[in-house]
Amino acid sequence: MKNRYYDLNSYLRNIFGCRVQKISLDAGLTCPNRDGRIARGGCIYCNARGSGTGAMKEGLPITAQIVKAKEFLKRRYKAEKFIAYFQSFSNTYGPYEKLKGLYEEALALDDIVGLSIGTRPDCIDESILTLLESYTRDYLIWIEYGLQSIHDRTLAFINRGHDANCFKRAVERTRDRGIKICTHVIVGLPFEDKPDMLATAKAVAAMGIDGIKIHLLYVVKDTRMERLYLEGTYRCLEQEEYADLVCDFLEILPPDMVIQRLTGDPHPAELVAPEWSLRKNETLSLIREILADRDSWQGKRFSQVDIYP
Repeated sequence: MKNRYYDLNSYLRNIFGCRVQKISLDAGLTCPNRDGRIARGGCIYCNARGSGTGAMKEGLPITAQIVKAKEFLKRRYKAEKFIAYFQSFSNTYGPYEKLKGLYEEALALDDIVGLSIGTRPDCIDESILTLLESYTRDYLIWIEYGLQSIHDRTLAFINRGHDANCFKRAVERTRDRGIKICTHVIVGLPFEDKPDMLATAKAVAAMGIDGIKIHLLYVVKDTRMERLYLEGTYRCLEQEEYADLVCDFLEILPPDMVIQRLTGDPHPAELVAPEWSLRKNETLSLIREILADRDSWQGKRFSQVDIYP
């Protein structure tokens, strides 16, 4: 079997017939789990950068970020079309007109064929969903909701600021609008064992979600996770342990769910542990090797998934 999971590049090539790359953007937005609306300090694994580049604060508007990234991605990947990915913090959290302006600034540029909007399930409303739905007539639109875990005890411990039902409601509100839904989950969260993690996979598999990003929980500087790690309260997963769990995940997920990511990309200067998380290609190769050794593939166990209540 050539492809044992349905990767993002294959999905995009099937739609557009060419190489399509996502351009990560920093819109200078924030998060209700940081600005005091819900809490301050954010999730225990998130630092002040919020997975962003800080480009907007450095004076680079959306247009400049896209132009710069396109030049690099065309050279490196021979990409012909692009998706504007609003990545850092919560990109549906802000005044409607500001958000609309940001999205439409990106869509107005040449070779941009869609948007991907990273956000939280408690940061959507009817006006934003209707706006994104209006773009689906001409563009590929994804919304990416952070779930991380289906277990409320875990969500409370990591200071997520919402429960699993909040995520379910967001998915239900978004479905049937032409907007593609991607969820983010984290493997290796504190105090979760293998059955806990696979329960998250089973729940996501049964929700009619279009795509998924699977992340490793790595420890970065200046977070509460760093304190837990240094105190010895938290143990990071080993590389092979993580790869094996990802393969278990893939077996449970529907075969047509787009696998947008199989591990994260820590900033090297910020990483505390595990060191192997910087060797992304090695981890991806290990995942492919395990699937081949098992003679397994995405969706192999999907028919056995119980429908999530």
